Amino acid sequence: MKTLQRRVLIVDDEPAEQQALARLVGQLGYEVEVAASAETAVELVDTFHPTVVITDLMLPGVDGLELLQQLKGLAQPPAVLLITGYGTIEAAVEAMRRGAYDFLTKPLDPVRLEVLLDKAASHGSLTQEVVFLRHQLRQKGEFGRIVGESKPMQEVYRWIELSATSTAPVLIYGESGTGKELVAQSIHERSDRATHRLVAVNCAAIPESLIESELFGHERGAFTGATEQRAGCFELADRGTLFLDEIAEMDPGVQAKLLRVLQEGSFRRVGGKTELTVNVRIIAATNRNPMKAIDEKQLREDLYYRLNVFPIPVPPLRDRGTDILLIAHALVEEFNRLDKREVRGIAPEAEQRLLAHGWPGNVRELRNVVQRAVAVASTGIIRVEDLPSGLSLSKEPVTKAAGPSELPLMSLRELEHAGILRALQETSGDQRRAAELLGITPRMLKAKLADHALG
Repeated sequence: MKTLQRRVLIVDDEPAEQQALARLVGQLGYEVEVAASAETAVELVDTFHPTVVITDLMLPGVDGLELLQQLKGLAQPPAVLLITGYGTIEAAVEAMRRGAYDFLTKPLDPVRLEVLLDKAASHGSLTQEVVFLRHQLRQKGEFGRIVGESKPMQEVYRWIELSATSTAPVLIYGESGTGKELVAQSIHERSDRATHRLVAVNCAAIPESLIESELFGHERGAFTGATEQRAGCFELADRGTLFLDEIAEMDPGVQAKLLRVLQEGSFRRVGGKTELTVNVRIIAATNRNPMKAIDEKQLREDLYYRLNVFPIPVPPLRDRGTDILLIAHALVEEFNRLDKREVRGIAPEAEQRLLAHGWPGNVRELRNVVQRAVAVASTGIIRVEDLPSGLSLSKEPVTKAAGPSELPLMSLRELEHAGILRALQETSGDQRRAAELLGITPRMLKAKLADHALG
């Protein structure tokens, strides 16, 4: 990484003011570059690598606020100081809410400029160092609580960092057990909202009759059993982040109300008449293909496009190569701490078995396998004998589909019946885990069990 220096980029379309400020900043010991427009500034940031950008709020074309947003989205964002004239103080304050370090008013006070510039330079250098260190950890396969160095995960990390600098909605999609909630937590922890709450709601686990009350709250007497006023998740997440897991399982009527909140930023409690306004960042997730969910009328198309500002696909574990072993070794260390064990590692033959398995339950399934192996390992090393007998013996992933001629001829109902039985057998009767393996919700599985007289 390039050594961080005291570099300042000045953006102003008035030549006289631009040069006067450049001389002043240069006299304070900074290396200076100038730009007359936001477009030129963005190009210079790539080559000059400033620690601080001082920009006029009023610029031709792309203005100072838009430039701020572009700079905040960079991998190594500089600190930004805004220059504002009389009558635009409110805009400067809004810019600080969006991530500007501070602002200066015209005519410039040289003493305030020096103080703010020194503080902003220190802040910018620290921010860039943190970003650099995070990049180094990513290359080593660590990203907060997420483990993995594969190319698909590097792309996930990139989108986490980009979306963390924004307030726009995020849609995370991927199979059950891939770690979508960890991705949501990582975005929240890297955002300006990290000091406020992350409220998580599993839309599939809440009965349809209660989901609206859970999200928006209710007034006393709104329905039978509503004995007192209750705040919903939107109120609890005010100034923070609301994570809506399994969004496609939400009742379409509630999806419509959610869309209204996203558009207008206000809602009413169930049974209430007062409009409540909140400042909440929405991160949603689904284990279904979003477009398929739209075709099947499970997800409103207008809500999808509202949420899909930052789409983040999370890859299944079978597509992450040797990330399987990185995660497995990290889990060994975790369960050693939690269960006071002293397992030193995983034998090569056991590692090969882990790599050969198709992991239909993804990281969640791997976690269960490693927890069991740590508990039963008797030699200090996890051996093949310590792994579940059902773990794949083949080099081919168990998820590889058989050709049409290899499948027994069965009706669709018979295939569904057999699939449900297999899932229950694989999970020792755990209906929630069986539903995850089948890619459906526990509520849907319960209905199918009744339909097949398996309940």
